Amino acid sequence: MRSPCLLLFFSFFLLLLLSLSSSSPNDRQVYIIYFGEHKGAKTVQEIEETHHSTLLSVKNSQEEGRESLLYSYKHSINGFAALLTSDEASILSEMEEVVSVFPSRANTWSLQTTRSWGFIEELEGVSLKKSNHLRRRAKYGKDIIVGLLDSGIWPESRSFSDYGMGPVPKSWKGICQAGEAFNSSHCNKKLIGARYYLKAYEAYYGRLNTTNEYRSPRDHDGHGTHTSSTVGGRRVHGMSALGGFAYGNASGGAPLVRLAMYKVCWPIPGGDPALENTCFEADMLSAMDDALADGVDVLSISIGTSGTPPKYPEDGIAMGALHAVKRNVVVACSAGNSGPTPATASNLAPWIITVGASSVDRVFTSPVVLGNGMEIKGQTVTPYKLQDKFYPLVYAANAVVPGTPKNISAGQCTPGSLDPNKVEGKIVFCLRGNGPRVGKGMEVKRAGGAAVILGNLPANGAEISVDPNVLPGTAVVSDDAIAILNYINSTRTPTAKIIPAKTVLDVKEAPFMAAFSSKGPNALDPNILKPDITAPGLNILAAWSEVSPPTKLASDPRRVKYNLLSGTSMSCPHVAAAAAIVKAMYPHWSAAAIRSALMTTATVINNARKPLADASGSIAGPFNYGSGHLRPVHALDPGLVYDASYTDYLTYLCTTTTGTKFDSSFNCPAHPISPTNLNHPSIAIPNLNGTLTVKRTVTNAGTGRSMYSVTITPPFGVSVEISPKILKFSQVGEKKSFKVTLKAKSGNEGAEDKKGEYVFGSYEWRDGMHVVRSPMAVSIAN
Repeated sequence: MRSPCLLLFFSFFLLLLLSLSSSSPNDRQVYIIYFGEHKGAKTVQEIEETHHSTLLSVKNSQEEGRESLLYSYKHSINGFAALLTSDEASILSEMEEVVSVFPSRANTWSLQTTRSWGFIEELEGVSLKKSNHLRRRAKYGKDIIVGLLDSGIWPESRSFSDYGMGPVPKSWKGICQAGEAFNSSHCNKKLIGARYYLKAYEAYYGRLNTTNEYRSPRDHDGHGTHTSSTVGGRRVHGMSALGGFAYGNASGGAPLVRLAMYKVCWPIPGGDPALENTCFEADMLSAMDDALADGVDVLSISIGTSGTPPKYPEDGIAMGALHAVKRNVVVACSAGNSGPTPATASNLAPWIITVGASSVDRVFTSPVVLGNGMEIKGQTVTPYKLQDKFYPLVYAANAVVPGTPKNISAGQCTPGSLDPNKVEGKIVFCLRGNGPRVGKGMEVKRAGGAAVILGNLPANGAEISVDPNVLPGTAVVSDDAIAILNYINSTRTPTAKIIPAKTVLDVKEAPFMAAFSSKGPNALDPNILKPDITAPGLNILAAWSEVSPPTKLASDPRRVKYNLLSGTSMSCPHVAAAAAIVKAMYPHWSAAAIRSALMTTATVINNARKPLADASGSIAGPFNYGSGHLRPVHALDPGLVYDASYTDYLTYLCTTTTGTKFDSSFNCPAHPISPTNLNHPSIAIPNLNGTLTVKRTVTNAGTGRSMYSVTITPPFGVSVEISPKILKFSQVGEKKSFKVTLKAKSGNEGAEDKKGEYVFGSYEWRDGMHVVRSPMAVSIAN
């Protein structure tokens, strides 16, 4: 009689043969096979052998297995990436030791600092003496290693000079990988490491076209150079963009950190480089695995996703970040550029610092004067100027080539849409929308227009991302765009002139939230408030690749050393720099404690002492900015921190991933805590029905003896009680817990009309020196 085990084996083997025979090799795509944490102490060779053995269980030969394997994640992350058919992937997903199997998605970042760090310092509201004292104690991030996943780096930039820097930290184990136009001499005591990853990219698109890209860590695009210098660029005197705009001393937020570039983003073949690049998860996960083994302290990842967010076991960035947090490596990620639509934020894992984007107090004014005498504010950084006279003005929709449909897209100056006979010598008014903004100016130039005025749609509100247009031009907010259209429609001979631009500082009211900044609520787990924080991301000046045009348009012959960009890609490295400074002062703090210090010290007040607003001028809220706007100096002395361990996150995952085990040494409790009780520095309660109590624990990070009392600003229609109301500490490192009880009001107390909507509040712990603020977002059940 055959044993049940033998029958099971033959059944599995038959299923394997049938599956393999039903799939074509042409159906293959890159999958990530994830095993969770490493089981026991194994050598790298033993780990690789396990990966090969697992892969060979669905392959016909050793040769096929070798050919299909792209990466073996063997350092901190345990898994591999391989070319598999869907049937092969399905078989592997059934194996007991496998946590998850999922396709390697293509993540993107979309493109949309002379001032940003100075503006942040002004928002601090502390004396220059105290600010300098705390920054000196933090050594301006000295010897903290920040790794960036991005498009590469331009090593010759003055922002990456190592003049006066000491030896590379002994903790560094990384390399300077050679490649096209890049060798080991391009690394120095500032840029201490560089690698590149494109196996998954090439598995999808084929061999990289090196006509407009380097097969090396060198940055052709400019994005990676920009983010790197924002984090830790050295101070460079007298920098500006395009011949004088934003003139000043350029510096990263942590000018003494060491930088390591992990190039994972590449151009989409046939795509528009002015819009986006692509970064495959399998490549990114290999980069994160190497970065953790290399010895980075902070990871800055200006890469996000769009659409439905993947679950944690199928999210490469979240997966890699969880391994980073176990090793006390802080991970900051951009929230994405899909705003102002709600529930669009990406990088939603609670162990990631998710960063929104806001403005600074600098504008580049270039007003429009209409023929009726009305002057309208505008902004631009184009170096080109019109003569000081009035020009004929035409709306793009009235100047399209014959046969163009009469809809809103007709006014958006898309490529090939304008009729030269109708625009030559005129100022053309275009609307934002389809295609890159700079491409609209290129279309006006192609058709012979004299200049372009770019008008915001209502969704963009007052947010203006300035552009280095290829001809004279300016951009206006949505209300003014309507005024210009009304004027054009009011006369047979509309005219206008554009006044040359100049840089203006100390503009009120700033900051405000950028319209493009992705918003909450958290579409994956509404019990976790996202984004976490906001930082400058609108019109940020930083270093640039010297082979990339400022517009990134192939037809633009200009080249610059510094460039202005907008996006949460720009705000993320601001927070990474602040995390590096906090890490330098408190090297033994957990990643969660550092995130807490940044979040609880953020501000929700602008430089006019008013609440932060969004681009439309309405009061913004936690779904825009999380805890508020970054204040790094305050974060160096936070008073209290909300700490959370790797085990806390595993326990949290027990409630959100149906018991999936990321770590074989950890067993989910029989009754896991509610996700609302994760010790996060914010509170989010979806569908509050009756009364709910959540627990939080704070750790004394200030003076030895201290006493904190609580102040509550409850969300509308919700009563909030905190117990105890006073926390007394006798020593640094001491922990105290408290409970927050929330109750939906009923009857005639004003709550009925808010059912189903989110309402916002906050609570603050104060000891006379510190204010430790946490936001609350609550929706009341219908």
